[in-house]
Amino acid sequence: MFRMGLQPDELKRRVTALIEDFDRLPADGFWDLPVSDCPVLARHQVPPLFDLAAAGDRDATDHLRLAGQYERLQVPSLHTGGWFDNFTQATLDSFVAMRASGHETRLIMGPWTHIHFLDPVGERAFGVLSGREAPAHRHGDWAGEVLAFLGRHLGADDSAGDGGPPMRLFVMGRNEWRDEEEWPLARAQAQRWYLHADCRLSADTPEDAAEPSAVHYDPANPVPFHGGANIAPFAVAGPVDQAGIEPRDDMLVFTSAVLPEELEVTGRIRAVLHVESSAPSTGWVARLCDVTPDGRSFNLCDGIVRVASGADKLQQVEIDLWSTSNVFLAGHRIRVQITNSCFPRWDRNLNTGSQSEARFVTAHQRLHHDAQHPSYIELPVVRD
Repeated sequence: MFRMGLQPDELKRRVTALIEDFDRLPADGFWDLPVSDCPVLARHQVPPLFDLAAAGDRDATDHLRLAGQYERLQVPSLHTGGWFDNFTQATLDSFVAMRASGHETRLIMGPWTHIHFLDPVGERAFGVLSGREAPAHRHGDWAGEVLAFLGRHLGADDSAGDGGPPMRLFVMGRNEWRDEEEWPLARAQAQRWYLHADCRLSADTPEDAAEPSAVHYDPANPVPFHGGANIAPFAVAGPVDQAGIEPRDDMLVFTSAVLPEELEVTGRIRAVLHVESSAPSTGWVARLCDVTPDGRSFNLCDGIVRVASGADKLQQVEIDLWSTSNVFLAGHRIRVQITNSCFPRWDRNLNTGSQSEARFVTAHQRLHHDAQHPSYIELPVVRD
């Protein structure tokens, strides 16, 4: 739409109409195959965007990307993000890249989604001071921090000082704000927690002869989005009790023993899996959860990888779950979910090797977790 050379008034009219149709997507859009035939978007002449993506025409979109161009931005910057935002990792990466410019670069990272900044977030309460409008910072609330930053660099407030430490992040679990001097935290130590055949999650390496776990993935009945990073208003974003999806037979759930003492995880998380599929192409999703003493399982972060290396091939895949900051309190448990979809946050992998058709097949999946093919999640553990 933006590449059609439309006049401003016509562009405004079309964008307004598109926004008014936005609420129809769950019933009239997400489920349609192929994706490029989405009727809501077709009414607004958006399909060329799908053609652009399918063609892999990066030259047409590179001018919209900041990656690789940060050195051109020789200005101070203040970044705001949330642990349940669609742009969590991009915000953190931008903060790191902009700091290299030598100009003042600041970051405030709360327990927020992209559009919700007040307590509670999702189904989890973090306390009144977790909210963006709470007086929890050096200059009061978030707006006070923004005004102080602008005052320092626009000459409007000589009393704003140097701003203090460059990063202020909210540590969930302890539910407190904390200043940091760097990202990622140098004191964080990578710790592997292994997935076991009996659905245990532990730091113990797996046994030699453990049988793989089997699961199926049917694109006609994908695992639904149930909390997490989401920008759309028709689904609850943030931490949500996973009881609604964990009993599904297309999901594998691995849980640690009760923690005798608290464990802080702050930083970027990855999962390494040894998998095979009956399909030539499929997807793998990993999710980290905090399980409370009463059994509620709250999602923290997740990620997806799409694999297209042929059917029935054992391979290692790595999933980027992005970053979080959470203290698993004593009495809590760590949980990892492994599945193949999270719809409609991510479009369904059709298991055929093509995303431009309406045909799909059920895939039979195997997750290996023996000594020769360990599967694990790697957590950045911070000790006091």
